[in-house]
Amino acid sequence: MDLGSARCVAAHAAMIALVGACYTGNGGHLDGAESAEEADASDGATDGDDPVAPAPESPVAESGLRRLSRVEYDNTVRDLLGDTTNPGSQRLPADVVDPFDNDYTTQAASKPLVEGLEATALDVVDRLMQDPQRRDAVIGCALAGDADSDAACLSSFIATFGRRALRRPLSVDEVEEFSALAAAQPDPYGAAAAVVTAVLLDPEFVYRVERGRPTDEPGVFRLDSFEVATRLSYFVLGTTPSDELLDLAEDDGLATPNDVRAVAEAMLADPRARARIEDFHAMWLGYRELPHAADLAAAMHTETSALVERVVFDEQAAWLELFTAEQTFVGDLLATHYGLAPPGADTPTWVDYGNSGRRGILSHGAFLSVAASIADTSPTKRGKFVRRRLMCQEVPKAPPDVNVDQAPQSPDSPCKWDAYAVHRETGGACTGCHALMDPIGFGLENYDSAGRFRTHDTDLPECEIEGVGDLDGVAFHGPAELADRLIDSGTLDACAVTHVIRFAIGREIDEQDAWMHEALIEQFRDDDHRFDRLVIELVGAEAFGYRREESA
Repeated sequence: MDLGSARCVAAHAAMIALVGACYTGNGGHLDGAESAEEADASDGATDGDDPVAPAPESPVAESGLRRLSRVEYDNTVRDLLGDTTNPGSQRLPADVVDPFDNDYTTQAASKPLVEGLEATALDVVDRLMQDPQRRDAVIGCALAGDADSDAACLSSFIATFGRRALRRPLSVDEVEEFSALAAAQPDPYGAAAAVVTAVLLDPEFVYRVERGRPTDEPGVFRLDSFEVATRLSYFVLGTTPSDELLDLAEDDGLATPNDVRAVAEAMLADPRARARIEDFHAMWLGYRELPHAADLAAAMHTETSALVERVVFDEQAAWLELFTAEQTFVGDLLATHYGLAPPGADTPTWVDYGNSGRRGILSHGAFLSVAASIADTSPTKRGKFVRRRLMCQEVPKAPPDVNVDQAPQSPDSPCKWDAYAVHRETGGACTGCHALMDPIGFGLENYDSAGRFRTHDTDLPECEIEGVGDLDGVAFHGPAELADRLIDSGTLDACAVTHVIRFAIGREIDEQDAWMHEALIEQFRDDDHRFDRLVIELVGAEAFGYRREESA
């Protein structure tokens, strides 16, 4: 099959060029062509038309060129082509996840990326063409062997599929280019395959390109409805806009913040929103991948996902109840692992923690499994993780000559508490940094790196664990009391808002985002910490429909 090698090579070159410098997004499409709709509109324009939009009253977040993460790529291919094999996760280079996989400042173009995209596209299209039912559903009309009807079918397919995949109507030049590529193939199905392959390699499929309309504030652009639809869909659902959302965009149905809020509320009823918000929490709290046997890891994921769904969606309760929940969702395997009374079935069910001392998500094995050393828990790493992920505080990095995976040793005692005395007693900068981390980690030491309760160091019954920690001068014992201290401090909910904004804008927040951060924290608290309302308030802000050019 001739895939239009010239177009593929050009797409690869454009992809590299697109991310090789600061993204401004000025001008028309990548090839400089107008869409058919833009051409029609410009024909009727008058000299009195003002192309400049008013800037919003609130500051606008800086926005860069964002590539689809592997999960977003897989979700998009699933929804466009019905392919559920997660091809991007298998073939594309791994995303940087710290804590999220969609930070555009880490998304450098590379030869392995381009080669992975091409190999993935070929693989996806090959499977599509071998599945007549899926293939015909994607094409959307019958290719019957008649030249005229096949040409009409392919023409309709190019326009329809192109709009779905590129998340906007195709330009006149793009329609002609795809049509020429189709016409060069020896048979109509080969033509359809060539078009799908070329689209999957198009830079505007791989990247979310936002241009917008200039405003009266230099460097600030108002997004069009298609760009807002794309921004909204990937944030809430983690996938490409649906046909219905694109139709709404075509009718300019996302022109106001109230329009966007209404659509977001409907989106949150979509099962894909549950998966997206669960994945947000899994990345944020570090349990997307767990270092355990498959059955135990799956049980831990099920437990934590069920709690997120229950609090955020089923009960629409205060998000802080994730940290104070008195019940958990376990079957016999995980209940026995935790030392809880088994419910008597492999199928998970909600059970009370009772007097186990556990409570909330910080007692889950999914959370307690993160930030471990090679063979055991690390009070330092656990404390640093709590500071960074739950309090949004940065702790200075260890000196380059320090092996952070090597636990300290004591010449006088095998016990971990005694070994870590070197962090408390040596003085200097190291002691100051460890004072921020180690006391938190020691408050979680009664739970091993798989979340099991223990009373002494591993294989050392003489080394009894007190399990008493300290968070900024306030003592706590175990994950349940740590959650209470975090909630009481006011840092937990503020940090959650920080991470939601980071996830939405695809980068760390900065001084320009302070207004949004402060406003959303206040609204989150006023809305009784409902996470669904936090999402709606973020996308319903006027500034969500604008972008600011990246700084040089």
